[in-house]
Amino acid sequence: MLSSAPRAAPVAVPARSIPTRMPKRTRGTSRPGQRRPIQRPAARPASAPAPAPGGDATDWTSRLKPAGSLTSLEEARAAELEEQIRAEERAAQQQERQARDRAKTADLAGTRREAAPLAVRAAAEYAYVRRDILRIGRVAAILFAALAVFHVLINVMGISPV
Repeated sequence: MLSSAPRAAPVAVPARSIPTRMPKRTRGTSRPGQRRPIQRPAARPASAPAPAPGGDATDWTSRLKPAGSLTSLEEARAAELEEQIRAEERAAQQQERQARDRAKTADLAGTRREAAPLAVRAAAEYAYVRRDILRIGRVAAILFAALAVFHVLINVMGISPV
C-alpha cells in the first residue's frame, strides 16, 4: 500500500560534520617495522628441454644423464660461485667485527678512570663547570657595575632618565 502523505524535505547537513573515512593502506613499506618482500627469480622448469633429434656428436652425453642433474663443468662453476659468496660473507663479517671492536675500544677509552686522587679527577672532569661559573661571575660583575653607574647618575648627580 502506498502512502499519500507528503514527505519532509531533506535536511542540509554541513560538509564538516560528515566524517570522512580513509581506507586502510595495505601496500608499500613506508611504515616502520616492515620490510620489502623478498625478490626471488622466477621458478625454473623442473626438467630440462629435450634435445632436438639429429643433434651433434656431443649431444649424446646429455641423453645419458637424468633430467635436472648437473655436468661436471656446471658443478665446478657452482662450487666457484659458492666459494666467492663465502669469501664475501667472511669479509663482511670481518669488517663488522672490526667496527664493533673499534666502537668497544672507543667506549672503554671514554669511560676508563685512573687511580688518581679525587681533586685531580675533579679538575679534569669539571673544567666546563669552572668555565661556566667564571662566565656567570663576569656577567654579574658587569651588571653590578652598570647598576652602580646608574645609581651615581640618578641619585647623586640628579640626572633623570628620559
